[in-house]
Amino acid sequence: MSTPRAPKVAGIDSTVPSPPHTAAAIGAPLSAMSSAVSATPGASGVTGPSAGPLQPLQDRLAGWVSDLTLLHEMTESLIRAASLDDALREVLRAGAALVGARRGMAVLEPADGLGPALTVGLGLAHAELGTIETVPRSVTSYGRILDGLDPLPEGALPRPVAIPDLRGEEDLDPRHREVAARLGYAASYALPLATEEAGKLGALVWLYDEPAEPAERQRHLVGLYARFATEHIARLLEVERARTRVATVAEELLPSRLPRVPGVQLAARHRTGPHGGGDWYDALPLPDGALGLAVGSVTGSGPSALAAMGRLRASLRAYAVMEGEDPVAVLSDLELLLRLTEPARSATALFAYCEPAARRIVLAGAGHAPPLIVGEHRTEYVETSLSAPLGMLSCWEAPSVELSPAPGETVLLYTDGLLRRTGDAMDRAFARLHAAAASVPRADRADPGAVADHVLRTVLPEGLDTPAADGEDVVLLAARFE
Repeated sequence: MSTPRAPKVAGIDSTVPSPPHTAAAIGAPLSAMSSAVSATPGASGVTGPSAGPLQPLQDRLAGWVSDLTLLHEMTESLIRAASLDDALREVLRAGAALVGARRGMAVLEPADGLGPALTVGLGLAHAELGTIETVPRSVTSYGRILDGLDPLPEGALPRPVAIPDLRGEEDLDPRHREVAARLGYAASYALPLATEEAGKLGALVWLYDEPAEPAERQRHLVGLYARFATEHIARLLEVERARTRVATVAEELLPSRLPRVPGVQLAARHRTGPHGGGDWYDALPLPDGALGLAVGSVTGSGPSALAAMGRLRASLRAYAVMEGEDPVAVLSDLELLLRLTEPARSATALFAYCEPAARRIVLAGAGHAPPLIVGEHRTEYVETSLSAPLGMLSCWEAPSVELSPAPGETVLLYTDGLLRRTGDAMDRAFARLHAAAASVPRADRADPGAVADHVLRTVLPEGLDTPAADGEDVVLLAARFE
C-alpha cells in the first residue's frame, strides 16, 4: 500500500523572470499569489493520484485568477486618479510593473486636435523628457503611433512598437542612438492609448536599461490594462475640456482688464472651480475721478450660476453708474432685481465707492465677508454690520461703513470661496487669512499684485491653480491707495 500524498494545488511560476536591471515585473506578485494558493490544503478539491491529469488545467486556472486579480488591483488604483496628469502617471507606473521596465513616458495628444497636449514621465526628469523630444518624431516609437506612420488596414488601431535592442539597430537614427546612449536606455516598448470608442488619444513608452522585450503574456496583460486605461483617460479628458470651457466662459464674463484711476493701483486674482461657480469681481471708473469696487457670489454652480453671475454683475454696474455714491442704494436695487427676476436664487455682494484723491471709501455688504486692510502699521478687518445675503429677506437694507486708508495701505476684497477652500472652520480661516496678510514682505507691499499673490500662496499652500475638491471659486481684489 502506497503512502497517501498530501493534498496539493499547483502554483504558478512566472514565465518571465524580472531582469536585474529593471523594476520588479509581474512575475513577483504572481508567484507570491501562487504560493498562497499552493499553501491552502485541499483548495483544488482534488487529492491523490487523480490530481496528476488535472495539473495543467489547475495551473492555467490559477494563472488566470492571478492575472485577473492583479489587473483588478491596478484598475482600482487607476480609478482613484482624478486628473489627467495623475492618471497618466499611474498608467505608466502600472505598465512598467507589467512589462518589467523602470522608466517610461506618456504622450497625450488626442487625434481630434482639441487638446490638451501633455507629456509626463516615469523615472525621467523634465530635462530628460526634453532631450528625448529632440529626437526626430518620425523615428520615435511614440511618433510612429501618433502620426500613423506604420501601414495599417483601413480603420485599424495602431499596433504596439517594440525595439528590443537599440544598440543593434543598424537603421537607427543617429540622434536617437545618441540620446539613448546619453540617457542609458537600450530598448523600448510603446503601446497606443487607443480604442474604437475613444479613438486615438496618445501613446505610452517604456524604456529598458538593457536589451529586452516583453513576453507574450506580458504584452497581453499590458494590452488589456491599456484598453481600460484609455477609456478612463477619455472620460477624464472630457471632464478637463468641460472645466476649460466653463473657466473660459467665466473669464469672459469678468473684466478683461482693470481700469487705471489716479491715486489707486488695482490687482485681481480669480480661479473658477471645477464645476463652474458664480464668484465675481468688478472695478469701474465713476464720475469725478471716483472708483467702484465690487465682489460677490451667486449660489449654485455650473452654467446657470455663471449666467446669473453675468446678469448680476451687469446690473450692479448700471446701478453703480447711477447712484454709486450710495452703496446701500446700489445693493438695495440689486436685491429687488434679484428677488423679482430670480426668486429661487440668493447672492452675496459687497460694493465700495472709492474717492482715491481723498483716500475715502464708503462700502456696504450683503452677507459678504468683511474687507481686510493691509498696511505698514496695521492689518485688520473692516468692521461691517451683519446683514443677510441678497434674496433672503423681503426687503434688504444695512448701514454703510466709511473708512480712510492711509497712504500705501492695500484693501483686500475677497469671496467666501477663499476661506472655504482652506478646509478650516470659518473662524480659523479668517485667522489664517489675517496672518497671511500680516506676513506680506515689506518689499511686496508697494505692489497690490505681489500682495495678492503672497496672500494666496500662504492661505492656499497647494496653489491657486490646483482644482478644489469642493468646487469653490476664488476671487481676490486688491486696491492699494497712494
